[in-house]
Amino acid sequence: MNKIDLLLETFPLYSEDLGIDLREPSGRFKWFVAAILFGARISEKIATNTYKRFEQYGLDSPEKLIAAGWDELVRILDEGGYVRYDFSTATKLLGIMEALQKRYGSLENLYEQSVDTEDLQRRLQEFKGIGGVTTQIFLRELRGVWHINPALSSRARSVAENLDINLQEFEGELLSRIETALVKLSIRYCRKKRCEECSAKDFCSQIADTK
Repeated sequence: MNKIDLLLETFPLYSEDLGIDLREPSGRFKWFVAAILFGARISEKIATNTYKRFEQYGLDSPEKLIAAGWDELVRILDEGGYVRYDFSTATKLLGIMEALQKRYGSLENLYEQSVDTEDLQRRLQEFKGIGGVTTQIFLRELRGVWHINPALSSRARSVAENLDINLQEFEGELLSRIETALVKLSIRYCRKKRCEECSAKDFCSQIADTK
C-alpha cells in the first residue's frame, strides 16, 4: 500500500469520525460547532465526547443552542469532560450563535456572502472567540464541498515533508482528506514521539535518519 492510500485508510476526516455529512447544510453547521470545540487547547477525545453530547441533546442549530441557555450549555460541556473551558465556551457559543443569526441568518448565508476564501475567513474571525486555529479546522474539511482553498496548516506541511509528500499535487476533497490525515498523524504520533507505533513509519525520513 502506498503512503497516500495508507493515510486515507488509517485517518478519516474528523467529521466522518463524528458521523457528520458535510454535503448537507445541517451537517456543515454541526461541523462548525465541532470545530469550535476542537479549536480549544483540549484533547481530541474530550472534544469528540463533548460534541457527541451536543448531538445527544439535539443541539444542532443556532436556535436550539441559544434556547438551551448558558447554564444548560455549561452542564453539557461538563458532561463531555470540557470542564476547564466550560464557562468560557458556553459564553463563546452563545455569542457566536447570536451574532450568526443577527448578521447572516445562517452559516450558509455567511458562505454565500463571502467573495472568496480570504473573505470567508475574515467573516468567521469577526465572531468573538473564533481565531485562526478554529477557522483552519473548520474550513480544512470543506474543500470540495464549498468552493474554497484555505492555506494548509503548518502541522500538515511539516509531516508531509517528513513523508516526502508534495501537497501541491492535490486539491479539493482529496487534499482535505490528506491534510486531515497528516494532522491526525502529527497529533497522535509525531508530537508524542510514538514513532515505532506509527503506521507511516516506513515512509518517514525522521525515523530513517535515526537508524
